[in-house]
Amino acid sequence: MARAYLGNSPPLSYLRHVSHLHGYTRLPACSPLLVTSSAAPMAHPSLEILGGGCDLFLPALSTLTRPYDPYPVIGSNRHVETIFASFYRSTPDVRLRRECLRTADDGAVALDWVSGDDRLLPPDSPLLILLPGLTGGSDDSYVKHMLVRAKSKGWRVVVFNSRGCGGSPVTTPQFYSASFLGDMCEVVAHVGTRYPKANLYAVGWSLGATFSFATWESNACRLSGAVSLCNPFNLVIADEDFHKGFNNVYDKALANSLCKIFKKHALLFEDMGGEYNIPLAANAKSVREFDDGLTRVSFGFKSVDDYYSNSSSSNSIKDVCTPLLCIQAENDPIAPNRGIPREDIKDNPNCMLMVTPKGGHLGWVAGAEAPFGAPWTDPVVMDFLEHLQRGKLEAFSTSNLEGVHRSSEGLHILEV
Repeated sequence: MARAYLGNSPPLSYLRHVSHLHGYTRLPACSPLLVTSSAAPMAHPSLEILGGGCDLFLPALSTLTRPYDPYPVIGSNRHVETIFASFYRSTPDVRLRRECLRTADDGAVALDWVSGDDRLLPPDSPLLILLPGLTGGSDDSYVKHMLVRAKSKGWRVVVFNSRGCGGSPVTTPQFYSASFLGDMCEVVAHVGTRYPKANLYAVGWSLGATFSFATWESNACRLSGAVSLCNPFNLVIADEDFHKGFNNVYDKALANSLCKIFKKHALLFEDMGGEYNIPLAANAKSVREFDDGLTRVSFGFKSVDDYYSNSSSSNSIKDVCTPLLCIQAENDPIAPNRGIPREDIKDNPNCMLMVTPKGGHLGWVAGAEAPFGAPWTDPVVMDFLEHLQRGKLEAFSTSNLEGVHRSSEGLHILEV
């Protein structure tokens, strides 16, 4: 979920009050991961770690040997943490340069690049594509924090704003969905063509992690690695939980954000016939209503349930061929823990899952920068990406040395 506007920012006193209403009991510790490699550190018991790629990735994530300690009061309740992070987390000041990319179907998306990077960074600098959550964009605090961290490590960063999000223009009667992967594929191809010497990586949050999954499935994928955070893997389960208790607040807030985007471009949809229900989409009180009136029709699904069932990234995890780290919070109210495809992640040698005991949705108010700074996950994400990049550079160096060795052998023969 992106920053969902619930009205005026709630006072901190209210957040403390809610935490007492919901109570706080510490979750039982998960069993530590047993790693076959003697060089790999043991993950702390407060974290659940599993996946076919653990032996490859876990040794690089040294921070996971320490416990996950949620920030007092704020981290005691999943709703308090989610709301606090949305309204009170700091937003770094970064100058961005916008590029509007025209897509094959005559639509448009907005790419926000860090201003000045073309001058300061060499063309082979690793390049990170950031994909915000539903209705989210470049201005979201969690996006900006990840951007700043990657930039400080010498990475080139670009934020992919989906159609209508982050001020991205809408030029055709179509937005985006969890199943529509065309825009992401075009963005990866465009960025790769612009920087052909760079290794490309992606980080996606919430729905941003969901609709980018298919670009990681193919061996021909241009990405060298990716991270998924707060992914609502199973959209059917996520939809079920969205209508329970306090979750209705998030549902209404996100529906309101979708309606605002839609109403700005309503004229494009004025003459749409068929099964479109434009009044329902324009006045949706839930994400499900918006998807029923517009999204599922735009992308050819018979019903909302058909859309959710066939667009869930849990269907794709077994086919992921690119190194992938999935980070989830056990108490996430929007991306339910029970929807995580653990068995498929265990069976895939390219995947690793990390589940924190707390964190809410896009919260993770813990660690050295809590409560107002970067999410606890950011250092872990960067350690993983840098580990992949080092592997790429080492493989490149080894390949070059072998080439030099073969050339030397040839010269030696000629000399004889």
